[in-house]
Amino acid sequence: MQNELDLVVVIPAYNEEACIRDVVPNWIEGISKTVSKDRFKLLIINDGSRDNTGAILDELAGEYPNLIAKHQLNGGHGNAIYNGYQMAVDMNPDFVFQTDSDDQFDPKDFHKFWEKRNESNFVLGFREVRHDDPFRLVITRILKFSLLFIYGTYIHDANIPFRLIRTGYLKKLLAALPKTVPFAPNIFLSVLAKKAGEKLFDIPVLHKERETGEVSIRHMKLLKVCWQSFKELARFRFDLNRMVEEIKK
Repeated sequence: MQNELDLVVVIPAYNEEACIRDVVPNWIEGISKTVSKDRFKLLIINDGSRDNTGAILDELAGEYPNLIAKHQLNGGHGNAIYNGYQMAVDMNPDFVFQTDSDDQFDPKDFHKFWEKRNESNFVLGFREVRHDDPFRLVITRILKFSLLFIYGTYIHDANIPFRLIRTGYLKKLLAALPKTVPFAPNIFLSVLAKKAGEKLFDIPVLHKERETGEVSIRHMKLLKVCWQSFKELARFRFDLNRMVEEIKK
């Protein structure tokens, strides 16, 4: 029996009142160029925003049948992504796509991922030109080589919020994550998929400069959470081979 939904798009949101009114219709219209409007949902997780993001999302949900707005206490970007993935899996679409709400990505790139959906369970993008501050770019480079050092695997943009995952496969990946939700679950999912033999494709996507909203992690805090992620990844290496074998089954 065919699933009711082809796709659920998971989008975490935090203090995005300045752009969320544009982001929602842009993504709905962008996705609908590839997937029929009655076959996908936009699932936005409002991560305890302190501005009017939550109220605006509730208002937009009344205007756009494709939008589902969920609200949670602030748990951080990774926690919102993880919870969004779990909700999306429960909705049982064929595929789950994840992106961010900060209007730095272009929905026009989505079709390139959809075209590859039957060639891999996990299709990943990379920011061809990344528009972030220099400190964040340095931390990203450190992370990239940390993965090479810890796991012996090179992933161009392991934490990018632009990825398409087959739902059944995502369910296996989520089950393989550490019991305590990692700060950056997308990194773990990328590593697991790569180690399990998936062809990630590493499709280049447009990344725009951030014009609105609030960057939730800055400089010294970013360095702190990078160290936290490094420790989490180092601990996880002991379970990696066992988890990869479970995913392959």
